[in-house]
Amino acid sequence: MIRLPSSHAAITAPLVASDSRFLGILIGRSLLDGRPFHLSPVLTDHAVLPSTNSLALGGLGSGKSTTAKTRARREILEHGHQYVVIDSFGEDNAGEWAPLVRSLGGQVIEAGTFTLNPVSAMFPPEVREQLVRSLIAAVEPAALTHQATHALQHALNHPKATSLNGLVDALVLPEEGRWSIEKLTEWGEGAAIALSRYTEGSLRGLFDGDTASLPETDLPIISFDFSRLDRNSPAIPSLMAAVACWAEHVWLRQSTAAHRHLVLEEAWQILLSPATSELIQRLLKNSRKAGLSLDVVMHTLSDLGTGPAQDLARLCEVAHVGRLGPEEAALVGALLNLPAWAVDKIPTLAPGQAVWKVGPNYVDIVQTVISEEEAKLTDTSSRRRKAQQALAVAIEQDTTTRAVTPAADSDEDQDLADDLFAKSEPSPAGCEDHEWDWEMPPNVIDSRHLAAIEAAREGRCGEAADLAALGEREDITAHGINSVEALSWLSTRATVAELCGNLDQAMQLRATVARMGMDMGKDVEWFEQAASDSTSPQWHRGPLPTEPEPPTGDLPSDKPRRRTWPYVAAIAALALAAGGVWQHAEDDKQAQERQEQAAAYKGVSATDLVIDGVQTEARAKWSKDGQSVILSVWVNSEENPKLVRIDSADQTAQEKTAPLESGEIPMPIRLEVKVPVKDRYEPVRMSVAVGGPTWEEGSRAPRRTIEFRPDRTAVDAETGKPLKQREARLL
Repeated sequence: MIRLPSSHAAITAPLVASDSRFLGILIGRSLLDGRPFHLSPVLTDHAVLPSTNSLALGGLGSGKSTTAKTRARREILEHGHQYVVIDSFGEDNAGEWAPLVRSLGGQVIEAGTFTLNPVSAMFPPEVREQLVRSLIAAVEPAALTHQATHALQHALNHPKATSLNGLVDALVLPEEGRWSIEKLTEWGEGAAIALSRYTEGSLRGLFDGDTASLPETDLPIISFDFSRLDRNSPAIPSLMAAVACWAEHVWLRQSTAAHRHLVLEEAWQILLSPATSELIQRLLKNSRKAGLSLDVVMHTLSDLGTGPAQDLARLCEVAHVGRLGPEEAALVGALLNLPAWAVDKIPTLAPGQAVWKVGPNYVDIVQTVISEEEAKLTDTSSRRRKAQQALAVAIEQDTTTRAVTPAADSDEDQDLADDLFAKSEPSPAGCEDHEWDWEMPPNVIDSRHLAAIEAAREGRCGEAADLAALGEREDITAHGINSVEALSWLSTRATVAELCGNLDQAMQLRATVARMGMDMGKDVEWFEQAASDSTSPQWHRGPLPTEPEPPTGDLPSDKPRRRTWPYVAAIAALALAAGGVWQHAEDDKQAQERQEQAAAYKGVSATDLVIDGVQTEARAKWSKDGQSVILSVWVNSEENPKLVRIDSADQTAQEKTAPLESGEIPMPIRLEVKVPVKDRYEPVRMSVAVGGPTWEEGSRAPRRTIEFRPDRTAVDAETGKPLKQREARLL
């Protein structure tokens, strides 16, 4: 158990609750006190864990997917839970959940074999419209104008609209209604063209059947395998919309399991799509009532951007975070309100280790424990292991061949060397054509650097940053922070930053490379040039070998050699100067932004909300010293509220109304909390829950989350829409 002095306790909330015990399956053991860690969210008391949804984050190889699959297997075998998995990634043309699903007697449904009729009579009318709108939004978002929406609603009532083909016909040849046929035809043209992608275009066969081919609802686990689809294909959000509707209106209603789970693997591409984010948000908010847990698995929060998609992560009460880079760890810590010691630990976690947060107060570091059978069923690195084994065999064979017959350098090898190592300038007089100023580094490419740069070239910037941070940490641990290996990762990080458009960061990293090279006394260029007219570095080719001792004997020793250190010094000076200019410009930019914030600063923000039919006024007022904010809410007694609650950071205030006694005068409800802030210009968030006149004790009250800003503005944190300001009556 970690013990902290009282002076530190205030800055570590939520605290490590190592004396807490959760019911459920065994996940692993705590690395803080060594005790077993059990958790089945649905078995945890509602007061501790209001929601059972979970979020799993972690870089490549961190063990997040293995933990998710192990949890699913144990919940199914020990508690009889049911699972539906959206599997978007795998090896050998199969989703990574397939071995586990088949071992449990489940079903793997590949994309293209799951046919859904979006206008089937099994769905209520409002669900049909929402599903069709989702299909349109996935391929042509601009087609859903107000006029197109009316034409679609009109067409859904057409007798032909019993299949997607019939719906397209009803849009193209509508019946006359409130508006003329000519106008309805014109308005529905865009929607009809979008839906034709599913009836005549590249996505046909997914939704254009007359009947729905639906899976069984009593299987222990079902995996919808999207791994063969292009990750940028509109088929993924379209199919996800179909699966969400099937899960909500067929599976959940027919399933008899004690509890159900919907797993979203590689969830970023699902949560980012407007066609599916609303469906997922509705499932998240209604999960408790439906007896459902959404288990979201993804690499980083950065993949979700900063909009409403990232706000969905806040609805998950259980989070386990594997190894991430320092910047990503800080982002996750801010979103999940993790203590500083946990955020600092995230970049150093080993595979299978994760920081777990359960509810608002429990934080622990847990090592997942799996059996040999579970290891085989959850393995996601078979292809990498085969490559490593093949490389080991090749190296062994090559070593044997060299030991038997040393091979002379061929002309092809010399040509390849000439291409890979180009001289920076012609040799001076007296030097032979193939003379070098330093010993040639070995022709060995470090695949870790290559993998990071290739990920950046393909636009996977978050993954590239994780790979570079992981490799840098490994080499710093093995060789030291001032080693050649560690310096090479700065060069790779500069390349990744440049490929991802962060030119300022790339310049600063290269200035650091030049400065460290000089400090280490190396008179070499630390990264190879891509071309003679380019300053973009390639990946590092490994450390330079030790310079051999000067030859002795009769060999001539007075051959002139070029001194390259003046050129390196000049390059370093230019890089440092450029870095200084960049830093100065960055400082000016920050100063200007600070001045603009100061000019707009009002120190107060207030808005009106209607929650569960109750008119509610919420306000934030910053203190004069800018160190704290008072968040408050005011509700008129005439609105007949039964419950009012506010939450911000770890502060909570709540009031429930009781029946008035004879002669008692109703009083308005006023609640407030005071939260600290580090910067007077930073926004603060407050969650407001209100139970209206029809609210019943024991049910979850509707709530809204507001982000207040000190420039007298406020936005809805879930939708990002600005909220109207008003003069507050709050004190």
